[in-house]
Amino acid sequence: MFWIQALVILACIMIGARKSGVAMGFAGGIGLFILVFIFGLRPASPPVNVLLIIIAVSSMAACLQVAGGLDLLVHLAEKLLRRNPNRITFMAPIVTFLFTVFTGTSYVALAVYPVICEVALEAKIRVERPMSIALIASQHGISASPVSASTAALLAVLAAQGVSLGQIMLVLVPAIFLGIMIGAVSVYKKGLELENDPEFKKLIESGEITLGKGASREYRPTKEALISVTLFALGVASIVLLGSVKSLMPHWMINGKDTYLSIPNAIEIIAFFTSFLIVFACGLKPSNIAKSSVFSAGITGVIAIFGIAWMTDTFFLAHKAMIIDNLGGIVREFPILFAVMIFVMSALLLSQGATTRSIMPLGVSLGLPLGSLVAFAPAVNGLFFFPATGSAISAITFDRSGTTKIGSYVLNHSFQLPGFVTCISSILIGLVISYFVF
Repeated sequence: MFWIQALVILACIMIGARKSGVAMGFAGGIGLFILVFIFGLRPASPPVNVLLIIIAVSSMAACLQVAGGLDLLVHLAEKLLRRNPNRITFMAPIVTFLFTVFTGTSYVALAVYPVICEVALEAKIRVERPMSIALIASQHGISASPVSASTAALLAVLAAQGVSLGQIMLVLVPAIFLGIMIGAVSVYKKGLELENDPEFKKLIESGEITLGKGASREYRPTKEALISVTLFALGVASIVLLGSVKSLMPHWMINGKDTYLSIPNAIEIIAFFTSFLIVFACGLKPSNIAKSSVFSAGITGVIAIFGIAWMTDTFFLAHKAMIIDNLGGIVREFPILFAVMIFVMSALLLSQGATTRSIMPLGVSLGLPLGSLVAFAPAVNGLFFFPATGSAISAITFDRSGTTKIGSYVLNHSFQLPGFVTCISSILIGLVISYFVF
């Protein structure tokens, strides 16, 4: 029955990933129905805390977007990139990484891709180089963000083991940033130079592309945009501070035991508090927040994680003892195999948050070192492996030069090299850093 149930789960994951979006969660519901009503498994508890954190943080980011804060960030990114055109291969991933870390969503990177293309063309640099690593950096920024769905899922799993948000950030932020820089080096001279690329030459000769100095768009930040970015930054800083320093948390005596406010609850409270401050200070209409693309993406993530994580939790709960007996020894002897498992799962699920919530509890059950589990977090960014995500398609579309592309064999696309180099480098560096943090 174990293998039949495993095939059911895999089939639901693949069907859900094919449809993407909320359909992933619905597919998880189908798998859960089969496990519970046909195989008679006892359902696990839904991942409530993770879902509540994502809802709260997505609301805060949506308020930032509606107030014009994201537009302000994109404007700042454009100014920075145009100031350093010859360093675009390194500056582009730094920008997309920092923006994703700050906002908890890689949505903002979509607005930067056209700027990356134009600046690279102006500097006569092959667009594929900065564009490919910029997309990888935006995906990995999710794992380094204190307010992302992936970090929320990781924290929810590891907080019960005594791991703080500060410890997670101390490992992942420097490890992933250095991994991204190594990824940028790997594509610094990738492919032909732009003026030697035959496809690009054809575009120039046909007049489809004209090279010239582009101009920055006229933009004047509104008072609301400045206020929203400031309040959002204070909210993120408060979350990191409270999540890192336990003594700052409110605490009560319950049954003679000093009990502190949980980190997930603290994040939820601060996110809602910050959201209201932005709404009040910027005079936002609540209906516009609910209609925003950031809020929509957050709710989509909630539904996907709800269905997929609940389904996988139910399966692992029913077979926990057998899985530990059969995999425990092998994984404990070769922990890196667990990172490979995470990568494969993320490539199938196309969701860092859903992958983290589905797989990381198994790592805890297998008795892997907590520091290693944190260091393995970048493995959830295997979304680049199949070039089917909206971000990958957008990056390819925005590259007017045609150098960022999907190869004739599909998997030989522009994102594979920087994706693998960044992922592997981040994990290895994270393992070294975690040795000192844990």
